[in-house]
Amino acid sequence: MKSDITIKKIQDLLLQGLKIRYVDDVTSRRMWWASLEVVQKEYLSQNYQKGGIWVASPLPALNEKKFFSKLEGWLWAPEGFPYFNKENAGFLPGDSSNKTKDNFVFNENYKVLNLNPLDGYEPFLMIITATFQCILTIAGEKDKKILIMRCDEDSLKNVIELIHAKLYQENDNEGRKFQNAINKLGKLNINNQFEKNFWPSLSIKLTKLISNLNINNSIENDKNDIQITEAKLLKAISHEVRTPLATIRTLINSTLRKYSMDESMRNRLIQIDNECNEQIDRFGLIFNAAELVSNEIFPINQLAKINLTEIFNKLTPVWTKQLNRRGISLKIDIPNHLPSILSDSEKLELMLRGLIDKNTRGLKEGSTIILELRPAGQKLKLELKVEKLDRPKKEILVEEDGSDIGPVLNWNPQTGSLQLSQIATQKLLASLGGHVTKRRDTGLTVFFPISDAK
Repeated sequence: MKSDITIKKIQDLLLQGLKIRYVDDVTSRRMWWASLEVVQKEYLSQNYQKGGIWVASPLPALNEKKFFSKLEGWLWAPEGFPYFNKENAGFLPGDSSNKTKDNFVFNENYKVLNLNPLDGYEPFLMIITATFQCILTIAGEKDKKILIMRCDEDSLKNVIELIHAKLYQENDNEGRKFQNAINKLGKLNINNQFEKNFWPSLSIKLTKLISNLNINNSIENDKNDIQITEAKLLKAISHEVRTPLATIRTLINSTLRKYSMDESMRNRLIQIDNECNEQIDRFGLIFNAAELVSNEIFPINQLAKINLTEIFNKLTPVWTKQLNRRGISLKIDIPNHLPSILSDSEKLELMLRGLIDKNTRGLKEGSTIILELRPAGQKLKLELKVEKLDRPKKEILVEEDGSDIGPVLNWNPQTGSLQLSQIATQKLLASLGGHVTKRRDTGLTVFFPISDAK
């Protein structure tokens, strides 16, 4: 049965009692993206660990894997998700899960439901945890839009009831799951400070955004500002590349689970899935580097004690599988009982994957990569070496020359590969606690600080 409750009607309900001040489409888009950043970085990050729920339309607005893993989700999306036609696409929330891994498939982390045309395409997000609740949406017509934020108890209660009714009428099983998830949270602790702080925080975020735009427009000859603008553009492009690749992986995994097929077809789909995953990782690494260049994150303050040996043991099968497809062997040389280091586990995994990919492109089939990990005073030293097919002697790995294009990327015409530039690699490793040295006489060596924590 079709539901007579639509996202559009919920948005109209949320408009009631508001003093409406319309803005144009571009401004509303900036307000939406800025409000998502405020909500997720300043509030949800401190309130998601014990679980909760999120509901969105027409794309998931959450942008970090950690939220998907802890919160139950329901998404109303149109057929062909996440592709949209013409003008609709520009006003949608983005899903920038830049840490997509083999064990993380989008449609297994939230329920995707069919979007009713009457729901509309204006973005909608509701987050409910025991200690933090928020409803965000954009409403209005073209160039007459308004950002709505509601977190009062009455609005939350009304919208929860409407979402439950909409779910139950369209899919009674999901309606029951939603009700159980809400019941599991118990009595909600309404954060009254959030409403007081949200709008000032949003104003600050928008002021910084507009200020940066003005600077970039007015100082055209300033090289640093141009690089920041290029990095932000590259960040957006890398997101747009990863999104369809993630969708392809979702479709492949669904096809492999649901349909019988001969082994050759299954292997071909698995090969496509592997290639998509490698490109997701590559562009995820580019995304992280672009964030650093544009000075939008400072992860050095988030370093924690981690076991580098465990990360190597986890990644070795992935590397072996990846290199075997190119006819390259891998040897890991790690002594027992190495001390822990200070870094960021998830981003370091992505960085190490990128280093292997970057430094093995162009190697001939039959070559062997050697990864050595050794103590070096108060640091651990990681060294990449190679045994080339035509030279059995072990050599330090030396990367072929290329040309930097902008602050983040390097183009190597000999291998046809687009990779992180040396400067971007150094900055990214520095943000993860590491220090890289790479010269023709010593090759690639990365030092990581040993943790003093017991």
